[in-house]
Amino acid sequence: MNMNRLGTICATVVISFIVALPANAQERWTWPEKPEILQVLPADWPGSRLRPVMTGFTRALGVRCSHCHVGEEGEPLSTYDFASDDNPNKDRAREMLRLLGSVNDHLDKIEPSGDQPVNMWCHTCHRGRPRPMTLGEELGERYRADGIDSALEYYTELKERYYGKGAYNFDENALNEFGYALLGDENTAGAIAIFEMNVEQFPDVANLWDSLAEGHMKAGHTELAIKYYTKTLEMDSDNDNARAMLEELQN
Repeated sequence: MNMNRLGTICATVVISFIVALPANAQERWTWPEKPEILQVLPADWPGSRLRPVMTGFTRALGVRCSHCHVGEEGEPLSTYDFASDDNPNKDRAREMLRLLGSVNDHLDKIEPSGDQPVNMWCHTCHRGRPRPMTLGEELGERYRADGIDSALEYYTELKERYYGKGAYNFDENALNEFGYALLGDENTAGAIAIFEMNVEQFPDVANLWDSLAEGHMKAGHTELAIKYYTKTLEMDSDNDNARAMLEELQN
């Protein structure tokens, strides 16, 4: 990997995301003159240069030092073992930094389509999150771990925290896709719960009522399926799927 390129990446992270450590942490702990076991960043970097890069990473991922290092959140930084590799997130961070350098090396080979070349940064994907997942992936993971009710609650939490920040796509398509993923797993009750939440938030989108009707149809709720397919056609007379499903259900 091109170390000059990596230095440019880190410098931009510094400029974009410098954040200050809490005052009490600064009083009890100082950055070492020569950091230990630097494997991806240049080994001769002093602590004074490492500090803004590390604090920049915490901002880009929305985390604290304990995310990658051995130490307890809320405890003085003097109690942390920053040289330890026991926290697996440290190796994950190293590989992600290598990936970032590799991606940007490849981007350098592409003729820019605008007046400046496109670059990849930590915040390009993470946008303040430790794991850069789509909304559907986040909800799916929570659903598999704790069930549909937990996934619905998690959606509300994520929307309250991240709406308008570009971290997730909160339009009607994200929930609809998740609902169909549940239908594919034959979890009709879960899919219906997702479709119901979606029509509550976007009541004027005919396609969402079509999806809710389909969920009820697959669950064997014929009357509700007819009701919602009818509503779909009232909102969108060109919806051929709703018309065909109604004909099938009513015959």
